[in-house]
Order: sequence, then C-alpha cells, then structure tokens
Amino acid sequence: MAHNPKIQEALDARDALASAITRAGVQLPAMDVRTPWAADADEDEEREGDARYALVHLGVCSASVAVLLADVIVRGLTS
Repeated sequence: MAHNPKIQEALDARDALASAITRAGVQLPAMDVRTPWAADADEDEEREGDARYALVHLGVCSASVAVLLADVIVRGLTS
C-alpha cells in the first residue's frame, strides 16, 4: 500500500486506537485501513493509484467484545 499523507494519518489513528483499547482490555483484531482508490473515481479527478482518503475500519467483533467496548466508552465519559 502506498503511503501518502491520507493513508499514513489513518494508519497512525488505527494504531493509536488499537493501543488505547488494548490498554482498556478490549481487542479488535480485524482493525484495518481501507481506501477507495482513484481508479474508482473520475479519471480527471485523481491519478491512478492515489487514495482519495483513508478510513479506519474497525472490523467485526463478538457481542461480548462490543459490550466491553461500550463499557470502556461509558467509563471514559463518566471519569
């Protein structure tokens, strides 16, 4: 995957989120970075191979992990 600033920003955000939720006792093993590629856009809009933007994809998790994640968020809101 080419590292442009948009992709690097998403990779850094993914790593920061993974670190934070791991410290809180939650693991989302399917976290990834997804990019829509310029080939999917109008040719005049971007060069082929350049990502227009990048998103942190949290993946899927079990119901028990979702409850743990919700608990961590609520604790953060009330602390």
